[in-house]
Amino acid sequence: MKNSIPSEQMSPFGTAQDKLATVAQQRAAARSIKKIASFLLSFLMVTVFVGAQTSTVYPQQITVSKDGTGNYKTIQEAIDAVRAYSPEHITINIKNGIYHEKVIVPAWVTNVSFIGESKEGTIITYEDYSGKFMNADTVNNKKKFSTFNSYTMYVHGNDISIENLTIKNAAGRVGQAVALHVDGDRFVVKNCNLLGNQDTLLTANDSSKQYYFNCYIEGTTDFIFGNATAIFQDCTIKSLSNSYITAASTTEHQQYGYVFFNCKLVAADECKKEFLGRPWRAYAKVVFIGCEMGSHILPEGWHNWSKKENEATAYYAEYNNTGEGSATGKRVAWSHVLNKKEARNYTLENIFNGWKPL
Repeated sequence: MKNSIPSEQMSPFGTAQDKLATVAQQRAAARSIKKIASFLLSFLMVTVFVGAQTSTVYPQQITVSKDGTGNYKTIQEAIDAVRAYSPEHITINIKNGIYHEKVIVPAWVTNVSFIGESKEGTIITYEDYSGKFMNADTVNNKKKFSTFNSYTMYVHGNDISIENLTIKNAAGRVGQAVALHVDGDRFVVKNCNLLGNQDTLLTANDSSKQYYFNCYIEGTTDFIFGNATAIFQDCTIKSLSNSYITAASTTEHQQYGYVFFNCKLVAADECKKEFLGRPWRAYAKVVFIGCEMGSHILPEGWHNWSKKENEATAYYAEYNNTGEGSATGKRVAWSHVLNKKEARNYTLENIFNGWKPL
């Protein structure tokens, strides 16, 4: 009888069962490695993506120049490149040149300053006006511009400031033609020219606070109008024809409307008879304090827009003004002359409810 050989010694490679077990283990290990590799790859891709997202850099200084030496050639291109609701303040520097653009600062563009290279050399101009056809094909499309979209520049975003430039509506004396239309809150204009004829400056939005400092504003009829709370300080206001300077539409719930501090009221040679204002809406509020008024300002000062009832609701007042047109003895009976105590309430802090524009 031959000696038997133990089963575990029959093959140097083990039994068939051992082989099957080894193969199964190898397959399981391979599957585990694939899962780990897939996980690591996914993690790496997410890391790279997040890294790319967080590393996006939004410039805080942008330059516009018509000759191509800046970041953009047009102001609108620069605005469109701004991060929406930017947490950082952004400055758009605009080089000298004539920018023939209809500029829109949308509601989501906030916390931005527009600074021109010079007041006289940086000019934004356009020529739309109320009643102008919006399309060249006036047979099939008869839609026309209104006062409210006739602007050269429209500011809807909050915390916008404009400095050292000119904004002009070049349409001429064709009716309402807005140069600057402001809807945003906490808006500041410093050392700028605002040029037009009728309806040059539209200060819109009864919850908007607007501050105009050391500006030159000219126009013919109602060339400062709207319902914002607005202060004009150290500005030159030039009347181009016999008409009205302001047409405020202050609402009943607003404590203040327009306040002019230390402004100079001048006129073109053809303007001899100018009213300080008339109420576009019944509760218009306009006050002139410490201003120099030329001889073109009419003795009666104010107009009721041919509505007797406006005299009971509009609030027009003056205090400590100088010049040939400042005498209040012949002002309309329904206007007011502030006393010292009343005048002390007219401060930037009170008018703007704590907001400090500068």
